[in-house]
Amino acid sequence: MKAILTVIGKDSVGILAKVSSACAESDVNIIEVTQSVLQDMFAMVMLVEIDKSTLGFDALKEKLEKVGESSNTKIHVMHEDIFNSMHRI
Repeated sequence: MKAILTVIGKDSVGILAKVSSACAESDVNIIEVTQSVLQDMFAMVMLVEIDKSTLGFDALKEKLEKVGESSNTKIHVMHEDIFNSMHRI
């Protein structure tokens, strides 16, 4: 199973490191990453594998949202099934 992670907020040092560390701690494999800095705004999208995660989906989502709060960003986690359903309509 996969999930889509989006991270948006004011750019600062270490955002990618904090998010990827939280993923690694939870045995979440990062498959693909794209990121941009638009003036002073940071935007990132990650495709991650959550099959082997030590946390359930809801707990992982909560953990990443807390990482977002600590880095002054908004992190949104969406299961691939929801993502695919939204784009079929």
